[in-house]
This record gives sequence, C-alpha cells and structure tokens, in this order.
Amino acid sequence: MTAPITSGPTAPSVSLDLGGRTALVTGAAGGIGHACVLRLAAAGAKVRAVDRDAEGLAALVEQADGLAGAVEARVLDLTDLDAAEAVAAGADILVNNAGLQLVRPIEEFPPDVFHTVLTVMLEAPFRLIRGALPHMYAQGWGRIVNISSVHGLRASPYKSAYVAAKHGLEGLSKTAALEGAPHGVTSVCVNPGYVRTPLVEKQIADQAAAHSLPEERVLTEVLLKDSAIKRLIETDEVAEAVLYLCSPQAAFITGTSLALDGGWTAH
Repeated sequence: MTAPITSGPTAPSVSLDLGGRTALVTGAAGGIGHACVLRLAAAGAKVRAVDRDAEGLAALVEQADGLAGAVEARVLDLTDLDAAEAVAAGADILVNNAGLQLVRPIEEFPPDVFHTVLTVMLEAPFRLIRGALPHMYAQGWGRIVNISSVHGLRASPYKSAYVAAKHGLEGLSKTAALEGAPHGVTSVCVNPGYVRTPLVEKQIADQAAAHSLPEERVLTEVLLKDSAIKRLIETDEVAEAVLYLCSPQAAFITGTSLALDGGWTAH
C-alpha cells in the first residue's frame, strides 16, 4: 500500500542551523565577506569577522545586531601570517575570502604587489587552515570554504598575481580535502564570476586602460564577454552557496570547485 499524498507546507530538507558553531570569515568588512558573515550569523553561528578595515567591521557588527548568531570583529592585516594562523584557532568553519587585485601587463606588474597578492590570497589561507585544523580534527568535523574565482579555473590577461594566487588556492583546497577527509573535514572552492563588489568596480577603470576601451564598454566586452548570463553575480548569491556547503547535506562535497560563473567555464 502506498503512502497517501498530503498537501500543505513541508519542512525544508536542508538544515541551515549553525547554532553552536564558530565561523571565521576573512575580508569581512565588504563584498562577499560581508554577505557571508551576515548569512552565517543569521543561521546561528558565532562569526569572527576578520579584516584590516576597523570602521567597516564596526558597521558590520552593528548591522548584525539582532541576528540569531553573533559577530565579533577582529582587526587584522593578513600579511601578519603568525597572527592569521593564531586567529583561526578553534574555528569550526573557515571562509578564506580576503583578496586584492591589480590589472597590469606582466612586464609592468610591480613585484612588491605580486608578493603582497600571493601573501594575502595564498599564504594567509594556508596559515589560517593550519591554525584551524587541530580543532576541526579533534572534534571530527570542519568546513573550509575557499572563495576562489573563475580565475582559479581560467586565466585572463593582465592579472598574473590574481590568477596565480587563485590557481594556487585551488591546489591548496584539494590537498586540505584529501588530508581532512578521514577527520570529517571538507574543503571546497567557490568560484564566482564577476561579483558586484568594490573590487570589481575598481577594476573597470583599470581594464579600460589596459584594453584601450571606454569604461562603459568594459562590462559587456571584457568582464562579461565569456559569461552566458550577462550580469554580475550578487554577493548574497555567493553567501547562499557558502552556507549550503556548511550544511550536513554537503558532507560529501569536498576537493572540488563550485563554479558560480554564469556559464563562463562551459566554453
């Protein structure tokens, strides 16, 4: 005998309750990091919001007032690698998001900026993961979500440091996944295309100069040229993907890359 079909609302199949979990998000004062902090806190997590922008963090804490979880501001420059490793101790969830960008041909790219980009976007995530893993391993559960980019899967001209850092982050994430699997720890990259953030908005002028185009043509002819969906992705959309990867239903998703690229990598 088959079960009767019932009507009416049903409980959601994905648990979004992160009560009792501690999350750490870097680059938290703006853009994707800001959205991730608010979404994780809304799901009940206690979130350490890490950024060097003290004013931005203060505004974020104020905005998070009243959410199910709590937000704690940690003012930190991720080029201080020892401090980065220390701040990750005790985190159940780690979201490596902080980043910076400079658009220049390789022969004109300042070596000091290349070094800084690799430090913040690759070496700091390594140190943060290193700091978080002992606690995750001890409890048999952990989530590492690395905010990579479509540029972790594809290259573009004039972005040598950013592309190098994101490709390195992909490899680091896969290694963490293989090592973490026996301990209940997953590691995944999230790969957005161009997101509506100050970082992308700043790029428009740089790209206009690099490609000798008016700024109004950069969005359609450069940034979104390879995207099937001709719009920027919103920070809230990325944050929802991050939240899902922290859910119990995502326990089998590890060592991979989740492309939120509007069809860019379908080419």
